[in-house]
Amino acid sequence: MGIEFREYQSTLKSRVSLSGVGVHSGKPVSIHFSPADADTGIVFHCAAANGESVEIRALASEVGGTELRTVLGDPAGAHVATVEHVMASLFGLGIDNVAIEADGTEAPILDGSAAPLVEAFDHVGLDLLPIKRRYIRVVKPVRFDNGTSWAEFRPYDGTRFEIDIDFDSPAIGRQRLELDLSAEVFRKEISRARTFGFMKQVEPLWAAGYCLGSSLENSIVIGDDGRIINVEGLRYPNEFVRHKMLDAMGDLALAGARFIGCFRSYKGGHRLNSTALRGLLSDASAFEIVETNVRSRGRGAEMVAVNAPVFAPWAL
Repeated sequence: MGIEFREYQSTLKSRVSLSGVGVHSGKPVSIHFSPADADTGIVFHCAAANGESVEIRALASEVGGTELRTVLGDPAGAHVATVEHVMASLFGLGIDNVAIEADGTEAPILDGSAAPLVEAFDHVGLDLLPIKRRYIRVVKPVRFDNGTSWAEFRPYDGTRFEIDIDFDSPAIGRQRLELDLSAEVFRKEISRARTFGFMKQVEPLWAAGYCLGSSLENSIVIGDDGRIINVEGLRYPNEFVRHKMLDAMGDLALAGARFIGCFRSYKGGHRLNSTALRGLLSDASAFEIVETNVRSRGRGAEMVAVNAPVFAPWAL
């Protein structure tokens, strides 16, 4: 069984903060995570141009951009960018309800991975809340193609990811990773994988206003000769596909609930992940909402379908 069928929702035990630089803005930024009540979900509180706080729910319907990162809100107004590592950490550890305050328009990149976030959340610990946790269970295959790239959801008795990448680079090439997700698997196998990029793309990206905060301290950089520039090398032999899986987890966390099923992709990215998720949620025949029903003593638990309210977070 690839999913932890937790019966009740969770939140953080106490407030925790992290600071760093925005990988695209290059500006210092701090982000604060606070406990939240059951059925709150993940909510970002951002500053609008007039200084007022704007609430942006971490849902697929709030995605305002997917170019090189995932943006929630209006990129021309109140928004928070590069949320994928934050969302992946909450998704991977099974944290359902959190209020997040960002003092800038981008989450800090930290060391380029989700490991500092995991460490911070593990440090404060989780509280279970007295409200049932709901899941989105995939009940039929749903596939989306974009040229040579594709992504699909398939029914599966767990939460599984099967990610394929294929880069014309000797440092990367074609890599594939398959795993069933649990909090421990996320900590050990996914959270430490860093973002990556190519030296030949740096100047064009800078000119376009991206990667202004990127450095060897927060990114794997591949040189023009196809070699990895970072002196310390890779954290995993296949760190590149592990990071792509991390990004996919963060993007799919915007469903508003943990999904039960298998997500597969080939040459995917933020845009394809977002398209696939919205496609799944827009097809009411492709999924059902379930929760854990604990049976009598010694007989385990089962997942049962429930009636979802019209204001459910997965409603687009």
